[in-house]
Amino acid sequence: MIEIRWHGRGGQGAKTASQLLADAAFMSGKYVQSFPEYGPERSGAPITAYNRISDERCLIHSNIYEPDYVAVVDETLLESVDVTGGLKEAGAVIINSARSPEELKPLLKGYKGRVCTIDARKISMDCLGAYFPNTPMLAAVVEVSGCVDKEQFLKDMETSYRHKFAKKPQVVEGNLKCLRLAMKEVRY
Repeated sequence: MIEIRWHGRGGQGAKTASQLLADAAFMSGKYVQSFPEYGPERSGAPITAYNRISDERCLIHSNIYEPDYVAVVDETLLESVDVTGGLKEAGAVIINSARSPEELKPLLKGYKGRVCTIDARKISMDCLGAYFPNTPMLAAVVEVSGCVDKEQFLKDMETSYRHKFAKKPQVVEGNLKCLRLAMKEVRY
């Protein structure tokens, strides 16, 4: 089983990315869970979302305290949230940042595992013309974790986007371009 914890702010799409990852994993034959944790927060408040992806049925129904991977959609959370709390050293933290992994390591409370960065802002602005960090972050999580086959993931996402954005085909192509570019631009 692979467990992933997402940290973001309300409105940035961390919950949606978690759901899209679960959908893609489910379409590839995996057992999945995707759930958020938040209270009456408003847009901009910190939120957490979770994924469990497994080849076998998962009977655990709790938050994830020792994730294999952590996705940080908003780098400002590094100052206020212990994003690496419980994170397994064999896993990785994936941070939306224009900075290098080496520049961010000092902010991670001594975490000794892999640190990866992806400039989700630049990628989404280039591909979508607006700041939607969840799409590049989703691709970065797939790239780093290997939780689903990358080519099958891209095919499944295309199917999902074509259904979801049937009346906006330009959105489909932009999102697919965003996914592909993000997979290539993850920095380790």
